[in-house]
Amino acid sequence: MNSRLALLLGALLFAVARLAWAQLAIEITGAGAQRIPVAIVPFAGEAGLAGGLTPIVRADLERSGLFRAVEVPPLNPAPTEASTINYAEWRARLADAVLVGSLVARPDGRYEARFRLYDTVKQSPLGGIAYTLTKDQLRATAHRVADFVYEKLTGEKGVFSTRIAYVAKRGNRYELNIADADGAGEETALASFEPIISPAWSPNGRRLAYVSFENRKPVVYVHSLTDGKRSVLANFKGSNSAPAWSPDGKTLAVTLSREGGSQLFLINPDGSGVRRLTSSSAIDTEPRYSTDGQWIYFTSDRGGSPQIYRMAAAGGDEPQRMTFEGSYNVSPRLSPDGRTLAYITRNGGRFQVALLDLTNKQVQIITDSDRDESPSFAPNGRMILLATVLGGRGVLSAVSADGRIKQRLSITSGDVREPAWGPFIE
Repeated sequence: MNSRLALLLGALLFAVARLAWAQLAIEITGAGAQRIPVAIVPFAGEAGLAGGLTPIVRADLERSGLFRAVEVPPLNPAPTEASTINYAEWRARLADAVLVGSLVARPDGRYEARFRLYDTVKQSPLGGIAYTLTKDQLRATAHRVADFVYEKLTGEKGVFSTRIAYVAKRGNRYELNIADADGAGEETALASFEPIISPAWSPNGRRLAYVSFENRKPVVYVHSLTDGKRSVLANFKGSNSAPAWSPDGKTLAVTLSREGGSQLFLINPDGSGVRRLTSSSAIDTEPRYSTDGQWIYFTSDRGGSPQIYRMAAAGGDEPQRMTFEGSYNVSPRLSPDGRTLAYITRNGGRFQVALLDLTNKQVQIITDSDRDESPSFAPNGRMILLATVLGGRGVLSAVSADGRIKQRLSITSGDVREPAWGPFIE
């Protein structure tokens, strides 16, 4: 690897040197100035299930930084979705909305969760849903309830039911882990004694592409999360790295050095149809598709220092430089609406997350940490997940797209790295 490639992939290789396993737990370190006060009444009948639905729904909403849970005193009888709501009483408790529900055991061993949300300001119901679930589906159902509340009160889709992927290390073992967006329900998709890096979700959330060094060289794999099977996507001479899915899931962009130098290639998910996309004497790496599939953004040193460029996904035209502020800008990530570019910039010796408004070209740095890497947008565009270093160890953090809401996915010891936020699951 030459010095230019080392410079461009420095953040990536740093990730594999400082990994350690742990269960994630979220700590809110900043919140929005105006939070919606919501009363979340304990679901009637949930006491029979360990933990219940209510604490998970409340934690989801508060974790978003957009809601404040209003204290609910013990109520007897406990209101349910069929109860008559006293709007004046809840307004007196300073609640703008109130959620009530019930959890009832069914003869077949499953449960039925029913809930209804009310707007106490307009004194009107906002809707409700009934879910059938097993004990093992309790957390997933609670996330769906929180998503419903979030969407009704903000007008945006909630992301509590989505999943995140990240890489961790326990002893000498690297793990590619999948967890709920709140860090719970962790499962290991792959374990290896060699590094695993660059997980990338397929658009339908059923597959992950990633780079594994288990053959003592970087090889790109596609891994099915449905049945655990995986296949080799790219194992050519030299380096194979940085997979990124097209929005339709029919193509991946990768960085290969099989023809000398690191250049961008397109490849089908089964490893066929390899075609070269860039041809330059520079190092071109870290490709990412735009939401509409028309563009590929990537990192290149073709201008003398690492900067972000974009080119037509079909190839042909000369790439356009997108970043001009600073001498080091890497790891492009597009917002779901295609209007904003997140990336890592070197700012006075600190590596931080910056946002570029693609319409007015304004740049905003939204983190205050020193060593950020691997930004990843939530599928609704509201939050950005990233890896950073705090107290000498790596942790995952999240920051809102306006920089006001901050979270820390903390662990008891060691490091975690390489976060990727999964898509909405329909």
